[in-house]
Order: sequence, then C-alpha cells, then structure tokens
Amino acid sequence: MSKQSEQPERIAYVIGKMWAGGVEAVVFNYYRHIDHSRFQFDFYYDSDSTVGPSRELMDMGARFIELPPYNHLKDYLRELRRHLREENYRIIHSHINTLSVFPLYAAWREHIPVRIAHNHSVPGGKEFERNALKMILRCFSKVFATDYLACSEKTGRWMFGNRTFDQGKVYVVKNAIEIGKFRRSWEETEELKHSLGLEGKFVVGHVGRFTYAKNHPFLLDVFKEVLKLRPDAVLLLVGDGELHDEIVEGAKEREILDRIVMTGKVTDPEKYYGLADVIVLPSFFEGLSLATVESQFAGVPSVISKAVPKEAIISDGCIYRDLKDPPEEWAKAVMTAVEKPVRLNEAAGLYDIHTQAPLLEEYYTGILESRF
Repeated sequence: MSKQSEQPERIAYVIGKMWAGGVEAVVFNYYRHIDHSRFQFDFYYDSDSTVGPSRELMDMGARFIELPPYNHLKDYLRELRRHLREENYRIIHSHINTLSVFPLYAAWREHIPVRIAHNHSVPGGKEFERNALKMILRCFSKVFATDYLACSEKTGRWMFGNRTFDQGKVYVVKNAIEIGKFRRSWEETEELKHSLGLEGKFVVGHVGRFTYAKNHPFLLDVFKEVLKLRPDAVLLLVGDGELHDEIVEGAKEREILDRIVMTGKVTDPEKYYGLADVIVLPSFFEGLSLATVESQFAGVPSVISKAVPKEAIISDGCIYRDLKDPPEEWAKAVMTAVEKPVRLNEAAGLYDIHTQAPLLEEYYTGILESRF
C-alpha cells in the first residue's frame, strides 16, 4: 500500500440496485468492520434503487455515487467511466454477479489494474429468459476480471468454472454477520411480539425479499397446510419487494390473508428471527442463503429447499425438503423441525464478521503488495 500510504486505499464497490437485500447487507457489514484507516469504499449504486444511501456508513467515511440504471447501458457505462477516470482507483470490486462484466469492462477501458468479479448467485427455477441471459453473460465472467470471488463454492464453481475453482483461483468470501445481534433478550422479543399481535401464536417465519427466487406462492401453500395442523399458526413475512401485490392476491385466493403478518422492508432483520417458532425457506435458487445462516444463529429451526448450499448448514436445526414434495409434506417437516434443538457446529465460526473482515483486509493487502 505504498500509494499515499498516509491515506486509506479507496476501492470502487459496484453494488447495483439497493433494496435492503442480502448482498448489500453483507457488503455493508464488511464495511462496518474493516479498518477505515486502511480501506475506504465508494459504493456505486443505481438511481432506481428503492432505498437511499446510508448516513451511518457515510459518517464512517464511505461515499455513495449514483449511476443511471444498468438497463440503460450506454448512460450507465458513460457515467461510470467518468467517475472511475476522475477517482483513479487501483481496485474495483463488483458485486452484481454476471452483470459485473459491464462495470469491469468500464474499469478495463479506464485502465484500473485490479478488477474483481464477485458472484453471489446461481440460476434456478423457471425464469427462462433471465436464466438464459445469466448463462450468456457467464461466458464473459473472466474476460475483464483479473480476480474472482464468490460467496460459496457453489457460486464460485458455477460462475468461474470447476477448473478455475479447483486451481484455487476463486477466493470464497463468507457472507459474514454480526452474530451478537442475533442474541435478543426475552423482553425485547416479547415486546416486538406484542406490537405485531403474535402473542400466543405458532409463528411460521420467512425473511427475504418478495422476489421470484424466494418462491412465496409455494410458501403460502405450505402455510395453508400448517394451519390444518396448527390452527393457531401465523405466517410472518419479513421484507418486501416487487411481488408484494401478487403475494397478497395469492393469500386472498387461499383464504389465509388474515393469518399473515407483513413487516414491510426492515433494516434490522435480526430482531425478527426470534419471533418465529420455525423458519421456512422454499427458495428456487440461492447463492448461499443468508437467512438460513441467520436463523441458526438466532436459535430458530428451519425447513429449507435443496437449493440452499450445504455450506449454509452450521447446526443440527435444519431440515432439507425437495420442492417436488407436496406442501403437506413440507408442513409435516415444519412440525418436526419445531422439536429440533439448534446446536451450532464448528463451521458457525466462519460466519463471524469479526473473523472474516480482517481476512478481506488481508486479501486486499496481498493484492496491493504483490502488484504495485
């Protein structure tokens, strides 16, 4: 880090659309825990984001730069190149999965020497057009990138190839969290239960954005079956998203809307896991499934689809189910899961941000010392 050693190294962080989702939560969490005297992040985000820049992070020294949405590609690339040229970064770190080819192309044009592609996702489900686009763009994942990162082995192998992964060229960065936040007091939990009308209820929880990947229609079917086993059940949906209206309509069609509590978009999901007796995550696809990891740290058992990578299983409190299984089988698994203790194993420590943030610093330091 010889360049202006008295100043922190500023890294361009491309995060796409901000919507209080999993990827930005992870990225922001890493920023909170790195040494800001050594590294600072400039977050590049799309103007059609549903949430704005974080004052908390800006007070720590982060900068937020708004770009045209990446679906307006010509304008996006023009503005991004202008900023990259003016700031003269040595490292750009893109978190927008297969779409990273575009900002990394811009960085290549502006001669930024270190261009990191970081993958957090895999294709899945029946989104044929979107999956086809991912498959096409994946072919270019290594064209402009100089370094390859992923949140799990699964995402690393899919994006960059088995050979590249087996050669040790993909660095896995865990979706680490502040684990202490998930240890809530009984008083805090009961107060929040009271405010949401959950007292005395059997609570089936789901934490995640209202988007196709999370498979909410199937979740509603499962919950309807749970109601047959536990008439006092309530479905707690933590989050929001573009499919909000469809989910509400689906609940009306199933005649279960009055048994659903929606929190809306939240910035503190750690408060809500402990409200649930069990978490159900029937995702079509997951790069890792941060909600699965967080539910275990909160001590809440979960029933999850086989799309969740085994790396996310850090306790004996999870039950896998196939999406081909009927909703009534999932409902039975819910009742079984409730009886399971959640005992964390040794792998749980890998998701502690206090352990992982210094490793990310070492990664950047190693790059700088070896290439400059």
